[in-house]
Amino acid sequence: MKITITGALGNVGRPLTDILLKNGNEITAISNDISKAKEIEALGAKAAIGSVSDVNFLIKAFQGADVIFTMVPPNWTVSDYVQYIADTGAIYHDAIKKSGVKRVVNLSSMGAHLSTGNGPIAGLHKVEQTLNTLDGIAIKHLRPGLFYINFFFDIAVIRSMGVMGNNYGPETTIAMAHPKDIAAIAAQELQGSFEGKGNRYVVSDELKVIDAVKLLGTAVGKPELPWVELSDEQLKAGMIAGGMSEAIANLYVEMGHCIDSGALFEDFHKQPHLTGKIRLKDFATDFAAVYNAQQ
Repeated sequence: MKITITGALGNVGRPLTDILLKNGNEITAISNDISKAKEIEALGAKAAIGSVSDVNFLIKAFQGADVIFTMVPPNWTVSDYVQYIADTGAIYHDAIKKSGVKRVVNLSSMGAHLSTGNGPIAGLHKVEQTLNTLDGIAIKHLRPGLFYINFFFDIAVIRSMGVMGNNYGPETTIAMAHPKDIAAIAAQELQGSFEGKGNRYVVSDELKVIDAVKLLGTAVGKPELPWVELSDEQLKAGMIAGGMSEAIANLYVEMGHCIDSGALFEDFHKQPHLTGKIRLKDFATDFAAVYNAQQ
């Protein structure tokens, strides 16, 4: 099959590219960084260098593909992050329509069933809605849980303050996903057959926050590692100190409330099942390796 993917060297895109190439597919990998071209080609894929904000570039990259994989790359420099995500979805819409592609697997997120109150995920809701207006084109939206790898951002706080924390409580249950599980399921969908418009949840594990912290803390030799429920002001100040804009920090504060209330996961719980294979206890080994490497 001829498959074009965005985010080819990212946390999901790299293992996805590896799987698709091993299965004998012809891959065109999109990157906006010319320095990545050789790395993409070394994998065995064709590099298409350009921006996902350039509709004419995308049309050319998509043409001739049997199926494409779309995702919105992060951009922390924009003033309106939700609008940036929505605008990227609109560009994908136009490029798909004009390229002749008939099947699309789109990386969305848990919580994209909500139009508001879910922080930056509101933008992915808009992307889903925009792509779903494409007539005669099959769309499958992947909605993964919270990425395991986001826990890596906690390492500095564990080292400096001896805690983990966010603006939701320790008894909150969270659905999570490993990027490799997301890649494996994306590969299934890209190489499989689907019709119409639909979504598929990708969840590797579901645990209470306090149980997740116990697993990660034990892995780094801190089995009593506490979870601190931060105020919105504390969380926001920490993100801004880390270089995030106030506008984007406000979105993640909002997302924390959506997690705490359970609203982020409510649609998933209508069809609850784990689709990934890598449990958090398995990821804890990788977490410990990164933690120990930063000593």
